[in-house]
Amino acid sequence: MRLSDAERDEAIEALSEHVRTGRLDLDEYGTRSAKVTAARTRADLAPLFEDLPEPHPSVLKAPQVSPRPPRPAPPVRRFGASAVPIAAIVALLLFFTVARGLWLVFLIPVVVAFVYGTRSR
Repeated sequence: MRLSDAERDEAIEALSEHVRTGRLDLDEYGTRSAKVTAARTRADLAPLFEDLPEPHPSVLKAPQVSPRPPRPAPPVRRFGASAVPIAAIVALLLFFTVARGLWLVFLIPVVVAFVYGTRSR
């Protein structure tokens, strides 16, 4: 990626900081700052800071990746999450209407949970 003037200025400022702390002498600073001025891409700039600790220009730091929005669950998973509550409601309706007291209808949500639980694994 090509460098902007502001990014070059930031790199020269980082080199100046290394001169102030004694990591670079003036001759080395002059050589490196000339290369920074001539740099066109990040790849041209990276070797100038390889042997130096922080500070580095922000353009050499790893790019910030924006997090992806979460993908919606597939329709089968969405249905599977609501299948057990639906089966429980159906079991209640059957218990109080058609089955009239037959407690075995409450096994329906258990069977549905078991079926969708084994399918999701």
